[in-house]
Amino acid sequence: MFGSELLQLVPPRTDYGTVADLLRLLLVPAFGFAAYRDIRTRRVDGRLWAPLVVIGVVALLLDFSRVGLTSFSGERLLFRTGISLGLVGALGYLFWRLGAFGGADAKAIMSLSLCFPAYPDYALPLGLGTVPDHRATLGVFSLTILTNTVLAGLAYPLVLAAGNAVQGRFALPMFIGRPVRVGALGETYGRLLETPDGFDRGGLDLDTLRMYLRWRGTTLSAVRAEPAAFRTPDSVPAPEARGDPTSGSVAEGEPVTDGGQPADGDQPTEVPPVPRVPTTDEPTKPAVRRVDEWGAATFLDDVGYAYGATAADIREALDLLADAECERVWVSPGIPFVVPMFAGLVVSLIVGDVLFLLLGLG
Repeated sequence: MFGSELLQLVPPRTDYGTVADLLRLLLVPAFGFAAYRDIRTRRVDGRLWAPLVVIGVVALLLDFSRVGLTSFSGERLLFRTGISLGLVGALGYLFWRLGAFGGADAKAIMSLSLCFPAYPDYALPLGLGTVPDHRATLGVFSLTILTNTVLAGLAYPLVLAAGNAVQGRFALPMFIGRPVRVGALGETYGRLLETPDGFDRGGLDLDTLRMYLRWRGTTLSAVRAEPAAFRTPDSVPAPEARGDPTSGSVAEGEPVTDGGQPADGDQPTEVPPVPRVPTTDEPTKPAVRRVDEWGAATFLDDVGYAYGATAADIREALDLLADAECERVWVSPGIPFVVPMFAGLVVSLIVGDVLFLLLGLG
């Protein structure tokens, strides 16, 4: 009863829109901050989403107190809220369960589905009209944001390819990656697009590389200086001497690259390599590794999970990066989904449904 009386004290509209819609504009700086953090650290603080849920609930209560639950407008809002939560929000949760989205991506989508079930109305100053202008027939604004997000994500490979073309970087992965100095990999987010055998979209996540180097307590330059010493499994530190692998974020733990030669304290102890022994006498079958080169399997056994990497993935990446002639490698920066989502939110608030607009031009 008290909550209902309190809502009645809130004015339903201002000169620029309803109080509920103006409250929803707080999502713009929140998503802008999330996009910034996702670009810089590939991590979004989970505490960001709870206040957005509160904003969504309060805004919905204000909407229903203004139009009434049993009116035609109230029934239409209830329908769109059901579609927004049941379709858009459920998709975010489902994709997270399937591993297609990270936790932050799923929470961002679910927050949007709660905060923007229907199109808002904002009056521009000086009588310039209202935004958003172009609206899809269904009228579910979170679905418009999601559509615009996908369009923004599809435009990213074209932007990446254009940047590579301007720099004269014409290669197979120019639409999904860019070349990065090996010395800078320790401060780079993304995924390797190369193996010793050539281009490969399923290369090692650089977070995994940082986890491995911190676990061994070394740097990438030290590995490149003495690869034979690190390749042998006997060089793996004893359990009590292993470092904290962290989550692989650049901001966590010790730096894993100095961009040059290893410091004196980073010089590894020379250990004779363990020879590989073929497991079969048949010349038509390749030899199988009898040793844990680079200690890759030991690392995975110790940390449990490293972004889906296998021991073979880690070995291939280290074989590639340990080559002294390898100065640059192609890396897919992997645009965080929150970034195009922020762009989709801003475009949706100003323009509306871009796909609906483009279809109307045909």
